Order: sequence, then structure tokens, then C-alpha cells
Amino acid sequence: MTSRTEQIRAHDGGELAGYLALPKSGSGPGLVVIQEIFGVNDYIKGVCERLAKLGYVAMAPDLYWRLEPGIAIDEKEPGGLQKAFDHVGRLDFAQAGDDAVAAFEHLRGLPEVAGGRVGIIGFCLGGGISYMVAALSDPVTCVSYYGSAIPNALQLAGQVECPVLFHFGGADDYIPAEKQQAVREAFAQNARAEFHVHEGAGHAFDNYNAAMFHHERAAREAWAQTVDFLKRTLPVESN
Repeated sequence: MTSRTEQIRAHDGGELAGYLALPKSGSGPGLVVIQEIFGVNDYIKGVCERLAKLGYVAMAPDLYWRLEPGIAIDEKEPGGLQKAFDHVGRLDFAQAGDDAVAAFEHLRGLPEVAGGRVGIIGFCLGGGISYMVAALSDPVTCVSYYGSAIPNALQLAGQVECPVLFHFGGADDYIPAEKQQAVREAFAQNARAEFHVHEGAGHAFDNYNAAMFHHERAAREAWAQTVDFLKRTLPVESN
């Protein structure tokens, strides 16, 4: 696996960086990886690398670039969570969604991306933005981990045409059961939507760098379900 930094042209002419991880084969389907509130830090880069090991060309765009380029908060640093909340509180969510669409378009155009096939996966903040991109653009597939913005944006549900996988924690204080149920009901007639609720897990349970959130069993089970979903909806073709 190799990695590099991509320069992505935003729709209004600005440029944002993207961390790109390439599979050993050098090419494959693409996946845009959308950050948590901590930015494109070691955890999000690690997600890209996990996906690259599966054969995907994975890229995480810096969606905080309009606040300050290169924000990457260590979840373990004192005050890191509050710092992350401060950043996300200043984020223009609609603009970030548009920048994510620009990143999706950029990845689709890279020569390493086989057949221009690109999906999207996001965590926390990125879970909501991934859902927005699925509604407003045309990714091949979408995986959303605990997207707290989704329950308040269900008017977009009918616009999601690609297969979509939702992961929620059964003990998530940020997305309680009634909000998870609202998402499920909004997609009740969509045969391409799949849901997994991981009992005992709270918010951000996949983040192994954040002891306050990580739930090892839920993370392991959810990742296996994600890998299976991607194999079915965005398969890596064997050489």
C-alpha cells in the first residue's frame, strides 16, 4: 500500500487536500472516506489504509479546510473533544457536503480508479455527509456510520438511489433509538437500504483511538458487515 496527497478543486475554485491510500495492485474501485469531527487524523487515515488493503483506492478529503487547512485532532489529547466540537460548530454543513461531492468527482476521475466506480463511507459527522452525497450525487454505494445529522435530513431519503448501509450504536446518546427508528421508517420502502444496530455500543464505536467511544465487539462486527456490503455493492475485481 502507498499513500499520497491529492489536491481537489472545490466547486467555487478553492483547493482542499485529500489523503489518498492506494491498494497493492495500484488500482481498484474508489471510496471517499468522510472524516469524524476530529478531522483527517490518524484514525481516518487508518480507515483509508484498511480499505486499501481490501483493494480500494480510498481518499479522505479535508472538509475543515475552509476553517483552517490540515486540522487533525488527536482524540487522546487533553481538551481534544471540546476542540473538535468547536470546529464542527463553525462548519457550514451544506458547504462541506458540496466539498465532499467535489472530492467524489475528483476521485472518480483518477486513472487508478477502475471504471470510475466510486462509493462513499463516513463516520460520525461524515456519516451524515456521506448520506448527503448519496442523495445529491451518484455514488455506486454508501456506508454511513452513526450519522447524527441524518434524522434531521430525512427529506433527502427519497433521493438516495444507491445501496446504503446504516450502522448505529444501541446505546448512542447522540442518536437515540427513536431517531434511529425514524431513519429506518424513512427507508422502509427502499429494498437497497440495510441497517445494523450494535447493542451496547455508543457513538463513534469504531474509533479505536478514542477509548471513551470505542467498542471492540461492535467495531469488529460492523467492519465485517461493511466489508460484506462493499463486496456485494462495489466489488474489487480480481486480476
